[in-house]
Amino acid sequence: MTEWIVRRWVRFGHDRLYAATPGGTDLGYLDLATGRYHSDDLSNLPLLRKAIEDHMGARRHGGSVREPNRQPQGNASPTASPAGTPVAPPTLPTPLSPTPLAQSPGPVAATAPVPPPATAPPLTTAPSTRSGLRWHDLSDTRAGAAARERALAEREAQGMVRHMFARVLDAKTDERAWRIGADGEQAVGDQLAALDARWRILHAVRVGERGADIEHVVIGPGGVFTVNSKNHPKASIWVGGDTFMVNGSRVPYIRNSRHEARRASRLLAEHVGFPVPVTGVIAVVGARRGFTVKNQPIDGAVTVVTRRGIRRYLTSQPQRLGLREIDAIHEVARRSTTWHR
Repeated sequence: MTEWIVRRWVRFGHDRLYAATPGGTDLGYLDLATGRYHSDDLSNLPLLRKAIEDHMGARRHGGSVREPNRQPQGNASPTASPAGTPVAPPTLPTPLSPTPLAQSPGPVAATAPVPPPATAPPLTTAPSTRSGLRWHDLSDTRAGAAARERALAEREAQGMVRHMFARVLDAKTDERAWRIGADGEQAVGDQLAALDARWRILHAVRVGERGADIEHVVIGPGGVFTVNSKNHPKASIWVGGDTFMVNGSRVPYIRNSRHEARRASRLLAEHVGFPVPVTGVIAVVGARRGFTVKNQPIDGAVTVVTRRGIRRYLTSQPQRLGLREIDAIHEVARRSTTWHR
């Protein structure tokens, strides 16, 4: 589980949970009295909600939560429990109707009413007959979560002034690359969300210990697919066999997608107990200057489609899996420990 930095702040009649990324980037806070999330940047709201949900789940199941040696935004220190003393998580209210926002110590640039956190992905002590390790459920991870976190970390490293100039000039920074990548993942995730109930979708699946992730794992009647989103808003894309070119420059997308699919196939088969063929899919977002696929990759292990074409591609596949197989594969795919080798 991501080691979010979460602290409770109780002062002046307010009761809040402030959250930040592991790198220390402030995401905002949850007002426990109103059930509303507040953030200076609306794009941070999905991460903010995820951080609070993970925090609440860890408290319920006796997990540890990272505590920073600093104060959250505001003029007062958050309350903290004595070392080694467990603190029960607060009960979150369920607002029956929108309520006025409470006055805060400092200005809040953006607010968004959302439901209080649902039960966080559970930690369990019976995850895998092979490993016996504790795992957490990947089913509720949002599309683009990993890339969005990296973008936030890069933005913090830039500093506010450099970040503002980079945005104005549309400079090609690492922060921009991660941000655009996250936007592409969300766009593809929106398309996948429209598939019918027979399909199971996982997003931002972390693989191994080196920070790699599979952007989307799709399991359904047509088989198992690892989907990689490539967001090139102003580019020209040309594909011919194993050659993938962006604005005339060759990039290793097909090779990487093939490797990703093979790795996923091996890991899933090890845990589910039967062979799990996996097809890699590259979903192109943007490409406003042209998108041409002369020939698909030669071995059929990877397919290149547009964002809008991915649902049509998936649903046009012949049936390869029954409901029992879909459920069995999804059951192991949603466990974080499946992907740690």
